[in-house]
Amino acid sequence: MLVYVINRHVKSLMPCKPQKARRLLKSVQAKVIRREPFTIQFLYGASGYRQSVTLGVDAGAKHIGLSASTKKKELYASEVVLRTDITELISTRRELRSARRNRKTRYRKPRFLNRVKAKYKG
Repeated sequence: MLVYVINRHVKSLMPCKPQKARRLLKSVQAKVIRREPFTIQFLYGASGYRQSVTLGVDAGAKHIGLSASTKKKELYASEVVLRTDITELISTRRELRSARRNRKTRYRKPRFLNRVKAKYKG
């Protein structure tokens, strides 16, 4: 788990571990800005320590892999499983709608004399 960090001037810095965040909060060097995701803000002038973070995306047909990493370690990794049942659900819905529309319909003789335009034609 990571704790997000912003400096006094509301610029984002590199995330830290919860242990370090707890120490900073206890010594009143930082304050809590947001609880979800947990974010702290420095109350003193901190250096703008940042690293370049690379985002890697592996887009597949059924799975998408995401990874954010620096040169030394991986900061974030996740896998998203895509839904593959949508086409089947849509075709089932189409079949049920068609069956519902065609159920209990008898032949009706077309009627043309009960239309508004036909009544007030001349």
